[in-house]
Amino acid sequence: MKQYTGAIFDMDGVLFDTERVYQKVWQEIAAERGVVLGPDFMRTISGTNGSVMRQIVQRFYRVPDGAEIIREVMRRVRQRLSAEVPVKPGAPQILAFLHDRGMCLAVASSSAREQVVSNLALTGLERWFDAIVSGEDVSAGKPAPDIFLSAARSIGCAPERCFVFEDSLSGVRAGHAAGCDTIMVPDLVPPVPDIRPLCFRVCDSLFEAMDEVRALLDGAGGALR
Repeated sequence: MKQYTGAIFDMDGVLFDTERVYQKVWQEIAAERGVVLGPDFMRTISGTNGSVMRQIVQRFYRVPDGAEIIREVMRRVRQRLSAEVPVKPGAPQILAFLHDRGMCLAVASSSAREQVVSNLALTGLERWFDAIVSGEDVSAGKPAPDIFLSAARSIGCAPERCFVFEDSLSGVRAGHAAGCDTIMVPDLVPPVPDIRPLCFRVCDSLFEAMDEVRALLDGAGGALR
């Protein structure tokens, strides 16, 4: 049986119920500009950053350069999360469980490092993590595997011995491409048919994910596929 040594968590939509904050701000700015984003925007933008995000913003907002809109979105989100960061049910429990099992833990988030550090500090979850890798630390964002490969290196674990916990389609693709066993915990975007084969498991909540991982580690549940 495979010996797992690490676990890597996406942040927005997995540890924190913050994707709704982002989506609300994206929609606010679109309304201010008289733009209707359409039903595919949320699925397309989730989990992205850098040049991929800029291209998506340019396409949906119909602007030549998406950087200004992205900066304003991030500014408003930072302001709203400065007072309270909603923690996803099961997040403290699964982090404590994995830590107690001797696993090294990392965050791999497309968000800016400042925002990642702030969210973890405000919620007290920072104490569980051995490393943080942000979208600013890699040249290619999700769905490229770079951020998860970097996170695995940062905790001294081989990617194939790491779980990845993700909610977005681009994040699942990145985790799978990195060679990690990727568990999807959907938030706002459900798993589409072509994403399911890339998932080690699809769980409705972090509590369910914890139970599945426990069964695997205890040798009671067999493989999760």
